[in-house]
This record gives sequence, C-alpha cells and structure tokens, in this order.
Amino acid sequence: MLQRPQRGDPVWIWVLHGWEVFSWGLIALVTLITMSGGTSTDRKLGILALTAVLALCCVRVRRHPGDRRPWGYGYLCVLVVVLGLLSGLGDGFGVFYAVTLTQFIVFADSPRGAILFSGLGALAITLGGSLREGGQGDVFLMNTLSSLGVWAVAVVMALVTPRALAQRDERAALRAELKSTRLELAEVYQRQGAAEERERLAREIHDTLAQGFASIIVLAEAARSQLSVDVDRSAQQLQSIEQTARENLAEARVLVGAAPSSGVAPGSVAATLRRTLDRFTEDTGLDVSADLADIPCDQPTRIALLRCTQESLANIRKHAAATTVGVVLAHGPDTVELEITDDGRGFVVEDSRGFGLDGMRKRLAEFGGGLTVTSSLGDGTRILATIPLAFDGQV
Repeated sequence: MLQRPQRGDPVWIWVLHGWEVFSWGLIALVTLITMSGGTSTDRKLGILALTAVLALCCVRVRRHPGDRRPWGYGYLCVLVVVLGLLSGLGDGFGVFYAVTLTQFIVFADSPRGAILFSGLGALAITLGGSLREGGQGDVFLMNTLSSLGVWAVAVVMALVTPRALAQRDERAALRAELKSTRLELAEVYQRQGAAEERERLAREIHDTLAQGFASIIVLAEAARSQLSVDVDRSAQQLQSIEQTARENLAEARVLVGAAPSSGVAPGSVAATLRRTLDRFTEDTGLDVSADLADIPCDQPTRIALLRCTQESLANIRKHAAATTVGVVLAHGPDTVELEITDDGRGFVVEDSRGFGLDGMRKRLAEFGGGLTVTSSLGDGTRILATIPLAFDGQV
C-alpha cells in the first residue's frame, strides 16, 4: 500500500494522493445532492449507509498500525462491492468508479493487484448499472464498453506507477538508512567522546596526582631515614612533602571541576619549567643544567610542555639513577623543542610499555607534535618533545 507522500517524492505520487482526496470530496458532494433530491427514502438510506461504510473502512485501513497489506486488499474488496451496489441503487453512481481509480493503485501493493481489483470494480458497476436499467443485452453491452474504457485508463495508470513507486520506496529507504546511520554515528561519537575523556583524565591523573604521590613517598622515606642524622634536611624534605601535597590537592580540585583553571600558575613557559626544575633539584639533590629560551606560548601548549617535563623528571627520579640532568627549551626551524637528557642507566626503548611515554606522545599529538626517545642500557636517555609553531610565530 502506498504511504502518504513526503517532501522529495515523485510528482506522480502526489498526483495519486491528490486524486484520492478529490475522489472523496466528489463522493461526499454527490451523496449530499442525492440526499437532497427526489430519490426514495429507502434508496437514500442505502446510499448513505454504503458511502459511510466505505469511508469508515478507508479510515480504519489508514490508521491500522500493523501489516497494512491484507487490510488494503480488504478495503478494495469493500470498494468493489460498494461500487456495484451504488450503481444498482441510483443513476449516475457509476461515475464513482472513475473517480476512485487511484484508490485501486493506492491500496494495492503491486500493479497486478491494482489491475485485478480495478477490473473487478469495472465488472461490479457494469452488473449493477445493467441490473438497475433492466438487464437487456444492449444495455449490458453499452455498460461493458463504457466500463472497459475506464478500466483501460486504470491499467495504464497501474503500469506507469511502478517506476514512481520504486523511486519513492528508494527515497524512503535512503531516508531510513540515513536516520539509522545518524543514530549510529551519534552513539559512536558519544562512546568515543567518553573514551577520550576517560583517557584524558587518566593521563592528567598520571601526570599530576600519581607523580605527586610518588614524590611524597620518596621524600617521606628520605626524611625518615635522615631524621636522626640531619634534622635540617629532614625538615626541608617535610616542607617539600607539604608543598607537593598542597599542589596535588589543587590538581585534584581542578580535575573534579572545583577550580576554574588548569592548576598551573600563570607566567612564561621558561619560568614555569624553571620552578619545576628547582623543586626537582631541591627534592633529589641532582645537578640540573637548564637552557630555557623565553618562548611565547599559549596556556595549553605551556601545560603540555610542563607535563612532559614532569613526566621525564619523574622517570629519571624513579628509574635512571642519574647524577646530572640537562633541560633545553629552544626554537627549532618551525617548532618549539624541549630536550631532556640524563646520564643514568638508560633502557631499551623498544621494550618500554609505560603509560607515561604513551601519555606524552598522545598529549603532544593533540598539538600536531611528536616525541622522540633515544636511549640504550648504560648510555643515559634523551627525550625530545616538539610542537609546531603557528603561522604567526606563536605556539
């Protein structure tokens, strides 16, 4: 059964449904004229009852929520019977067959069904009209020829319609597929966004809170071991523990949304890195050499460089057993470069599966940058982080 036309459907579909609406208007008009004319009361009631039954059946089929195919053919059976009875009740009601031709196409689901039921409709009005006029042979012949002429029009319409139907169904399928694809994409984007947010939070926790807690543990162990030997040094380490704990608390508030900023104090990237290096030297006692160019950076880039520095220093503290550390921040040809080296024990880069290095790579990738790690056992480690410069010279 044809569905109601929608925007973008072929013109022929709109013509079919427009004609169907027109047919109901004409049926109502003719019925009204008949009711106000000189037709006998019995015939008036019969005509009114038949048109009412036909209208109610049409409404029922249109509103049926289930499989509409059997309901459509059921309505066509009612239509054939009503057309035959109306032709037998009153003169001129045979015209209803002509105006309802589109209904045979609208309510059938194939050209064959439309041709068959429209043929039955032609037979019904022929028999009904002929019986009403006396049933003579010449009358039957004239009515048959007239009905065949109208049926021929119905056959042409039924044969022409499939191409329009195919176009309409194809458009409907494309619309349904597009809607389904949009829903699937929305779900994919939602899942991807949730995964990216979890990954971002995990990276931030690793680069801030986890590193801070690791520093607190190292400082607490050192302070406890030197408490009876070097009270001043232990007091300094306890002060560092307090400061690190406060910084972790600030970062935690940022992560849960209780603070508006990144938790990183404003200032140039060189000054930010210098404060981090001073803390590292104070906590570890390692010799740190730094050559930090004062490069203009926006806040996200400055934070990315800081996190890379913090992660590299944390790895040096936990794994390298180094004695000296070098940090260089400089302009490259079209990038800003952060190089961190140590003279520690080194490691096999290919065997490294740590979250920290992967986190640095992903963080830098968000800016179009990259991370190069050079190391071997016994030869120390070199970390090179690069972030492209924008066209105006700013990062």
